[in-house]
Amino acid sequence: MTEPTAVTAAGTEPQVVPGPPRRTSRTRTGRFLQVVGRGFATVWANPKARVGLVMLGAFVLMAVLAPVLAPYGPHDDSFGRNEAGSAAHWLGTTGNGEDVLSQVIYGARISLLVGFVAGGLSTLVAVVIGLSWGYLRGWGDDVVNFLVNLFLVMPGLPLMIIIAAYLQNGGLPMIILVVVLTGWAWGARVLRSQTRSLRSRDFVTAAVFSGERPARVVFREILPNMTSMIAASFFGAATAAILAESGLSFLGLGDMSTVSWGSMIFWAQNSMAILTGQWVLLFAPGLCIALLATSMTLVNFGVDGLSNPRLREGTGR
Repeated sequence: MTEPTAVTAAGTEPQVVPGPPRRTSRTRTGRFLQVVGRGFATVWANPKARVGLVMLGAFVLMAVLAPVLAPYGPHDDSFGRNEAGSAAHWLGTTGNGEDVLSQVIYGARISLLVGFVAGGLSTLVAVVIGLSWGYLRGWGDDVVNFLVNLFLVMPGLPLMIIIAAYLQNGGLPMIILVVVLTGWAWGARVLRSQTRSLRSRDFVTAAVFSGERPARVVFREILPNMTSMIAASFFGAATAAILAESGLSFLGLGDMSTVSWGSMIFWAQNSMAILTGQWVLLFAPGLCIALLATSMTLVNFGVDGLSNPRLREGTGR
């Protein structure tokens, strides 16, 4: 594509007039990093979110460095059964002779994996359906409204139990699928309400009159203005996914061959850990589940401050 030239007098060479600067991928990446940096600074300025980020970072490091931090393998059953805490086994051993501390450390991998993957997929489904639902008019709006309301009125836990029991022995992908199927509707409704309010803004109207396609209007004009709400939806969905995985594993509907905090509680109950005085088998994984869910909830306080400045703490308002 040639640059535009200016009209000059005869006998003189035309001068090239520089056109408008083009947006390169490097410029877009730089702007994206600036937005992410400002968002992280806002979240970090919130004292509650700061505590949540530190706790979440500790769990992530524990999961990534599990082979280094764990003194033994999670399935190593060469030790004595139901041993109390000692220098060799800080939290004791299970009824099968496995080190409890090692299982707690390795169990963080499953909870974080399910939380991030299922939470991310639930948020993706909620974004696609919520934004499209909020922008659509006519019969399509009514159909999506019926489907979302159908999933909202269904009790979540019984529905998860029924689906997980029907798809039993599906392993970890089954757990993620169950969580995604039962966890997208609430986020879709919230995003739909925000999309309805943005649909009548001037910049959206200008994009429509300029001939932009509906999909481009939704995902290029409306979506960037909802990043904070989408981030809050992700952390909420991830928290729900972690609790759902733990609950299904505790009921014996998960993959019992893997070591997760929920499966640890399941096996502890089967071996009657409370009656035998092995309360740590229930307390340790239960405390980790509670702390991980709390960390994500605390991070959400800071994420809410991105969209609502009145909720920001620790900043000059």
